[in-house]
Amino acid sequence: MAHASKLKDTGLKATLPRMKVLELFERSAQRHLAAEDVYRQMLSVGTDLGLATVYRVLAQFEQAGLLKKSQLGAGRAVYELNDEQHHGHLVSLVDGTVHEFFDPQIEERLTAIALEQGFELTDYVVTVFGRPR
Repeated sequence: MAHASKLKDTGLKATLPRMKVLELFERSAQRHLAAEDVYRQMLSVGTDLGLATVYRVLAQFEQAGLLKKSQLGAGRAVYELNDEQHHGHLVSLVDGTVHEFFDPQIEERLTAIALEQGFELTDYVVTVFGRPR
């Protein structure tokens, strides 16, 4: 069972709630999921996990490095599988959809800014808000 070994590799016990949440992220067509999205999708497939359990599993996965959490303003956070790829997020102010983008020029500029300030860039977060044209 791939999910069980992935969880054990992070030091987490392969409980049913953890395996179900990991499976959801790996199979979901929607890459960015809020805790409430996970909860609703679990209910829709007949998996009755409480919302508190969903929040707890998401926090454990973030701490273990399986998921990345992004704050999208106004107290909204989404989670995505941690694929170690740096990218930014473009958030629609109309419907809240999240789109990923990668721009090597932005990354180069952030690296230069960090160096100018005496830092080595190890990670970055870029979130852009806008309206579709």
